[in-house]
Amino acid sequence: MSNIEPTLELTPEQIAFFHQNGYLAIEAITTLEEVEIMRDAYDRIFRERAGREEGNQFDLAGTDEEGKEAALPQILNPAKYAPELANTLAEANAVVAVQQLLGAEATASVAHAIFKPARSGAATPWHQDEAYWNPELEYTSLSIWMPLQEATVENGCMQFIPGSHKLEVVPHQSINNDPRIHGLEVQDGAVDLSAAVACPLPPGGATFHLSRTLHYTAPNRSDVPRRALIMGGSVPPRQRETPRRFPWKDEKQTARQQRADEVKKS
Repeated sequence: MSNIEPTLELTPEQIAFFHQNGYLAIEAITTLEEVEIMRDAYDRIFRERAGREEGNQFDLAGTDEEGKEAALPQILNPAKYAPELANTLAEANAVVAVQQLLGAEATASVAHAIFKPARSGAATPWHQDEAYWNPELEYTSLSIWMPLQEATVENGCMQFIPGSHKLEVVPHQSINNDPRIHGLEVQDGAVDLSAAVACPLPPGGATFHLSRTLHYTAPNRSDVPRRALIMGGSVPPRQRETPRRFPWKDEKQTARQQRADEVKKS
């Protein structure tokens, strides 16, 4: 957790909007000076493909084969490879905001980073974050998405379906129904996506969304790479009283998981 003094406090109107719609966008969670420092560190670890052997760096939208350019590279726990991404004003403000939204016991930290290369970065299909998680647990959790440059519809800003946090986890599948691909997408016809709202942001702005809020980012059609740092906020999950299964998780056969399993064996 950051030891930097926070500067953010959400208004009652912002908190009410979040709970009504399942998402919130704010213009600034940190300073432009800090964004520049974080962007340099972010670019370095993606150039180095940090964490690949451990399974922490992988292609979210492709089959992640060696020697093949990633369509949507992602790094889990990026602060492990770039300490500049943690103990920041952004993280201090995230903690304060998460406690306002989820309760005083909630915590927040850097979770992962997603990079959309200029002109070639793939879409992140419509999905709910909870669809990736343990189906045996009940979550009170949100994600904080912060762009390290301007985020536009053209380069892949966040888009949400207002009110979709009130749904259960809807049916998902692997992207293109290919179990070799780590990423998930909502199955065709599972939900009405016509009410989508796009949330362009300046660098250092942020969106907050709950774990069941449906969200999407478009392909990067711009000449600028789209960098996003994602922080997670939550209270401890609890065991569900009603069992559930996520069959789309059971059928995964990703190269990323194979690398992670090899590291555990060695």
